[in-house]
Amino acid sequence: MKKVERVSQFVGSTFAVWVLLFAALAFFFPSWFTGLGAYIVPLLGIIMFGMGLTLSADDFKEVFRRPKDVAIGVLAQFVIMPLIGFALAVGLDLPPEVAVGVILVGSCPGGTASNVMTYLARGDVALSVAITSVSTLLAPLVTPWLILIFASQWVAVDALSLFWSIVNVVIIPIVLGLIVKTLFKRQAEASVKALPLVSVAAIVAIVAAVVAASQEKIASSGLLIIAVVVLHNLLGLLLGYLLAKWLKLSLGKQKALSIEVGMQNSGLGAALASAHFSPLAAVPSALFSVWHNISGPIVATLFSKVREQAGESAQQG
Repeated sequence: MKKVERVSQFVGSTFAVWVLLFAALAFFFPSWFTGLGAYIVPLLGIIMFGMGLTLSADDFKEVFRRPKDVAIGVLAQFVIMPLIGFALAVGLDLPPEVAVGVILVGSCPGGTASNVMTYLARGDVALSVAITSVSTLLAPLVTPWLILIFASQWVAVDALSLFWSIVNVVIIPIVLGLIVKTLFKRQAEASVKALPLVSVAAIVAIVAAVVAASQEKIASSGLLIIAVVVLHNLLGLLLGYLLAKWLKLSLGKQKALSIEVGMQNSGLGAALASAHFSPLAAVPSALFSVWHNISGPIVATLFSKVREQAGESAQQG
């Protein structure tokens, strides 16, 4: 188990490298990965089951301890990113499938990677975890509604079908994870050490499957999609930070809010796009997964320096 834990830690710390490597392989050798497309939804379910294994009552205590901070974070998550996605889609006159994909990833909740980046940034980790947890649990209701509002001018949107997809691929696996953790606490705690390895493998497979399925269209419009994804992420990080600063939140909370808003559960975006729209609509989510694992560590490093310069002594304020 020690060996598995060491491998898991190594793979987790080099996440961005593996995502980039397999995205490139899938682009140049799509036939190697096209068969993975059928497993996108189960793979995301495995990731969400792992999230359930890591959740605890303490994660939700922050909601009651600091309801205002958590509410601000959740509202910012579900307002800023969908609006930026819609603005980019309209302003850049994106092709319909790409527009839907950009709006879709913007309408997803935060991902667990944001909690790691907040920790590295020396931000308010407890707040970050609470925002991720609450936004994830609200996703079945909020995400379909946002997609219906912002994307229906390009494609037909079945909000009820999206709702059930998110329940099946997010909520049920998380609940199962919580049940397993409750019933088999010792075994669950031991298995959590291998979660980074499992999560990285699942995300890498999802990204490779999406890239392989849309290789030809990425070749013709890939630079545009990459530019939009980078803009979407950077604007989310910036506006999340500026909102927290404008509300006069502490520096630790500013970091947490910035990262929570800017980093999405792109695996969910890819799964929903593949199941309900088209392979091309899943590409923004796949590229978002690649990019935010590059921008996240960079932003976290910069934020950690800000803390040192500001002489902040606590992560929470």
